[in-house]
Amino acid sequence: MSCKSCKKDQQEIPVTVNWKEITKGGTISAAGNAHQFKTGDWRSMKPVWLVDKCKQCLLCYPVCPDTSILINEEGKRIDFDFDHCKGCGVCVKVCPFKAIDFVEESK
Repeated sequence: MSCKSCKKDQQEIPVTVNWKEITKGGTISAAGNAHQFKTGDWRSMKPVWLVDKCKQCLLCYPVCPDTSILINEEGKRIDFDFDHCKGCGVCVKVCPFKAIDFVEESK
């Protein structure tokens, strides 16, 4: 069965393929591919970095599950990668200097 509105680069699974031969839905088929997918667009809360309060302790960096806290070449924390930040708030909770605010996302 073919869909006329499907993109040409998509492949149709032949009817002869066994269910055991295809990738399960939601399975990551290759390591290190998270940066290929922008997942921050469903965020409802947004962290805001308060530069003047930041002491560069970097406690926020290792706890971010999406590696959305950016570090420059000098090892200093810079802004967020909002393409991948999902707004979980872990960085907000861990910051001892209250250098990260947590606000409602405005689209």
